[in-house]
Amino acid sequence: MTYHAPPPPAVVLTDLSRGFAGKAVLDRVSLQIPSGQFVALLGESGSGKTTLLRALADLDDEAESSGTYETPESVSVLFQDARLLPWLSVLDNLVLGLRRPDGRAAALALLEAVGLGDKAEVWPDTLSGGQKQRAALARSLLREPALLLADEPFGALDALTRLKMQALLHDLVRRRRPTVVLVTHDVDEALLLADRILVLKDGRIAEDHAVRIAHPRQAHHPDFIALRGRLLASLGVVAGTV
Repeated sequence: MTYHAPPPPAVVLTDLSRGFAGKAVLDRVSLQIPSGQFVALLGESGSGKTTLLRALADLDDEAESSGTYETPESVSVLFQDARLLPWLSVLDNLVLGLRRPDGRAAALALLEAVGLGDKAEVWPDTLSGGQKQRAALARSLLREPALLLADEPFGALDALTRLKMQALLHDLVRRRRPTVVLVTHDVDEALLLADRILVLKDGRIAEDHAVRIAHPRQAHHPDFIALRGRLLASLGVVAGTV
């Protein structure tokens, strides 16, 4: 029998605490995420999901912090809003600050991959919300990140566009294999995409679930239904109300 060693951790947190103005938000969180794993963070508002994500992205310099965390050198962040500069074309938004000789060619290829091959030279304000998020996703992956941090990137989209973006994200991540940490309030989104789901409560990891359901995942699969029920219960949602 061949032994396959587990992949090395891409993210390591050791007793990480973070707070603001004397109020603790993260409380001694310890966690390892293997390279290539897709992790979804669930929890009620104020549970610490976004604070954890922003800590990994080095975005909260004003936070009171203790403990340690390690991340790869190459990290990209995908926010809920696309944050495209309106005075630059879509293509120029993607390559802004990019340091790779094939940057424009790679950006054009990624725009094709996200269905925006004909939008490279247009202004961002001419795009729909879903198209802007596709461009933002392409921009994040263009950096070839070892770690992709996504903070509710599809939260503002309509239901149909969200489903399309979820499928697109899954496909691109499957092909490029970055480690992904996704903050979401959507239990079904976490179940459709993630290899592992963490539930945060009061700044700590209260639950850690491996998702062993083959892709493409179907909401009527018994394991999907069972895990969905457990996650909703842990979030305080009474069965039969959603």
